[in-house]
Amino acid sequence: MDLIETSTVSDGALPVDALRAHLRLGTGFADETTGDALLMQYLRAALAAIEARTGKALFVRDFLMTLSRWRWSDAQALPLAPVSAVAAVTLRDATGAPTLIDAARYRLVIDRHRPQIIATGAVLPQVPPSGSVEIAFTAGFGTTWEAIPDDLRQAVMLLAAQYYEARTGAEAGLPARIEALVSRWLPMRVTAGGHR
Repeated sequence: MDLIETSTVSDGALPVDALRAHLRLGTGFADETTGDALLMQYLRAALAAIEARTGKALFVRDFLMTLSRWRWSDAQALPLAPVSAVAAVTLRDATGAPTLIDAARYRLVIDRHRPQIIATGAVLPQVPPSGSVEIAFTAGFGTTWEAIPDDLRQAVMLLAAQYYEARTGAEAGLPARIEALVSRWLPMRVTAGGHR
């Protein structure tokens, strides 16, 4: 599996002012925004860490997942949540020639932890020999900072502040207080690998 972001979070969407206030950095100075690039870097690092730990896309963005085969013949779990739309499913043959799959052949099953696309018939379209399948989808809680759940926003703020305060070296893993904030968003395994 290969997963890439095909759109990014704009700098303007990042809560730089909120992080500056959280860190109690000085205000009212002429050069107040000179450290913004560094704060954005810490916010992006904290966002990436929280997303990696929870399997949730915090800001809405587009993704492209490439697979060499389906996980199950009638369903495919998506690696991020919450997924709001599947834009396209494309089969590629061994030469890379694309075949767009009719959207009537699959549907999105929205789930807090494990969204899936499932076949509307008996099975999903067969992946060509030595080929691949690409799934273009949109995932995330919203386009603004305020659309992200409060506990995940707090986890990002605390982690970004930790990165800022420990610029010369950071501890490995997430601190316990941040783990506590994200724990309800962690995927749950209640089956032995089944998809239903």
